[in-house]
Amino acid sequence: MSDEIRVNRFNILPPVVKNLLIINGLFFLAKFVLANMGIDLDAILGLHYFGAGDFHPWQIISYMFMHGDFGHLFFNMFALWMFGSTIENVWGGKRFLIYYLITGIGAALIHYIIIFFQISSELTLINQFLNEPVLQNLILLTDQHQFHIAPYSGEIYTQFLNFEEHFRLWQLNPANSVYQDYAHSFITEYKEYYLNSYNVIGASGSVFGLLLAFGMMFPNSRIYLYFLFPIKAKWFVIAYGALELFYGVTGSADGVAHFAHLGGMLFGIILILIWRRHDRLNRNQYRYY
Repeated sequence: MSDEIRVNRFNILPPVVKNLLIINGLFFLAKFVLANMGIDLDAILGLHYFGAGDFHPWQIISYMFMHGDFGHLFFNMFALWMFGSTIENVWGGKRFLIYYLITGIGAALIHYIIIFFQISSELTLINQFLNEPVLQNLILLTDQHQFHIAPYSGEIYTQFLNFEEHFRLWQLNPANSVYQDYAHSFITEYKEYYLNSYNVIGASGSVFGLLLAFGMMFPNSRIYLYFLFPIKAKWFVIAYGALELFYGVTGSADGVAHFAHLGGMLFGIILILIWRRHDRLNRNQYRYY
């Protein structure tokens, strides 16, 4: 692929990119308007863990249009315009939109596949107690699982404090079924709270897919870090991908879904390679006519 950006007619704000910018802006505005009415749009449209009660199929798409704060929105939209405008001019709107959505979906899938393996052992302990609510299973659960319930979490936090007291009393009096029943009731509600606590928002997965596409299409084009320091696109993509992998493996607790970013890049490279092969086969086919 050429290192130069060549299109017959370059549009600085092509239609799909423009509409994506508008839609993201409208969703961001709606989030704060509805928050004043007591409606949490992040909870409705953000992507929950697939096994959670708050998960709905539409979230696989809608989560891409939600953002946490203005900084989150601004940097994602700036990158969407910066890389997306060039790519849409080269590919056209249809292929660009398909790529944007598939890399976003792929980012979510990779993120939650990783989450599944991370929490599977803890879910096994929770289910083991719910299936057989005996004291020994509860002790095993509390020894190996950290209950992360913030004081501002509402009723579940109050229930957690009561659970701790009931658990202590149950250990002193193992034959008392009242403590057993309370523990079972709390762990049932806690499981739902725990699964619903995983919620992803943002267009970063698709944006990282665009970054990957730009690096593959124009590897020697220069990207200016902080608008000052030039670096070739291919090295920028490799460095950013390696950094995301490092943060993901080391478990950086910065609230960023690093494996989702990598998922967007992974699905991006797969889709680009498929399209390149398809386009090459079509070109070879036409040569025989």
